[in-house]
Amino acid sequence: QVQLVESGGGSVQAGGSLRLSCAASGSSFKIVVMGWYRQAPGKQRDLVAAISIGGSTNYADSVKGRFTVSRDNAKNTIYLQMTSLKPEDTAVYYCNAVPPREIYWGQGTQVTVSS
Repeated sequence: QVQLVESGGGSVQAGGSLRLSCAASGSSFKIVVMGWYRQAPGKQRDLVAAISIGGSTNYADSVKGRFTVSRDNAKNTIYLQMTSLKPEDTAVYYCNAVPPREIYWGQGTQVTVSS
């Protein structure tokens, strides 16, 4: 059974940086593509960054150039380095497979960016 636990969120001012981590247990790193998703209040959950097991990455236009996704297969962990944060980045951030699997959703980690 795969379990994904997100951490690293917090409150920062606009222009600041945060690094999120997603620690996986089970056979998660047999999942070919992992992603970071976010959900702001009243909005749908969207994919913002994805990384393949080989290291290929893709980003939503809204975060391109500011966010960097990486993975450490030996540590069963993926990361999201977020820089130049904006108030519109405020959301709960989750990791999951791409496409997502319902049973993998964790608690997420809250990111709040103030102006």
